[in-house]
Amino acid sequence: MESFYDQTFENLDYAQDGFSNGEYESCVFKNCLFTEVNLSHRVFMDCEFEDCDFSGVKLGDTAFKDVRFIGCKLQGVDFSSCNPFLLEMNFEKCLMNLASFYQLKLKGTTFDHCSLEETDFVEADLSESKFLACNLTKAQFDNTNLEKADFRTATHFSINPQNNKVVKARFSREGLIGLLDQFDIRVD
Repeated sequence: MESFYDQTFENLDYAQDGFSNGEYESCVFKNCLFTEVNLSHRVFMDCEFEDCDFSGVKLGDTAFKDVRFIGCKLQGVDFSSCNPFLLEMNFEKCLMNLASFYQLKLKGTTFDHCSLEETDFVEADLSESKFLACNLTKAQFDNTNLEKADFRTATHFSINPQNNKVVKARFSREGLIGLLDQFDIRVD
């Protein structure tokens, strides 16, 4: 397994050229295509992905330790198959519709200005996470730990407080409708 440290990779098409099996530490990937690439068993530590496309990527046992995704297309990515050991990711301005975080422990994760439509957060630990100006249309929350999570600027979410842990979670007044819609209550 190769090791890559403190390197920048720009404008590469890994779907065509292949992606080396290895450990990547303190690396930056800019404008790279990972479309349909199998990233299983790779390790990314303290890395940053900027404006990359991960459409159809496979993440079997992939390790993301303190990794930042900025402006990336992560639509339909199944993060639930990642290596859970020291898993830490943050997302900014990412397209993440139909992604899955099923049963992952992501305490303190920041989702900043992301589109998370129909994303699966079922049974995940998102305590102390921040959803800053995120679109959560049809995102799935069931038996999800949302304690101390921040939804004050998030929109279009639907969270049933009876099926999720929401103690000390923060919501705006406008967001309260997303906590009541399961009860068929009309708020005028």
